[in-house]
Amino acid sequence: MGEFLTDIETLRKRAREQMERGPITDAYGADRDRVVEVLNQALATELVCTLRYRRHYFTAQGLEAGPVAEEFLQHANEEMGHADRIAGRIAQLQGRPDFNPATLTARSHSEYVEGEGLVDMVREDLVAERVAVASYQEIARWLGDKDPTTRRLMEEILAVEEEHADDMLTLLEGLA
Repeated sequence: MGEFLTDIETLRKRAREQMERGPITDAYGADRDRVVEVLNQALATELVCTLRYRRHYFTAQGLEAGPVAEEFLQHANEEMGHADRIAGRIAQLQGRPDFNPATLTARSHSEYVEGEGLVDMVREDLVAERVAVASYQEIARWLGDKDPTTRRLMEEILAVEEEHADDMLTLLEGLA
């Protein structure tokens, strides 16, 4: 059987001595405060996207609006799920998820643009998805192996954001 880099007795001793740190061990290699700050920006991004998609769902009009609106609603719900997962990770890292509506758009990487008409709404959603994709790629690279749990979370969300961007591009091509 292979040996641990740290002997098991030392691991057990540290686990007992630092119980108040929860899942954050000496092996955690990232700047926890900075990770929480970046995750709060991602949280704001997901919340802004949720709100924009919900508005688009309720205001989409025209002959082609039905299926497009349903896509908006599906994306809104998925974005909210992302926000919940990010908030959960922030709490797990002993941070405070920031849901303050007064500062949401300032912390968000994507903008809240309502759009005029169905095509404009889809364009704005595509732009926002592209911002999220670029941002989350950068976050995942920045985390590297210093915080693999947060990196995996961001990579999982990134995959969905890429799918959302592809969906919006397909809708845009169909509406043009």
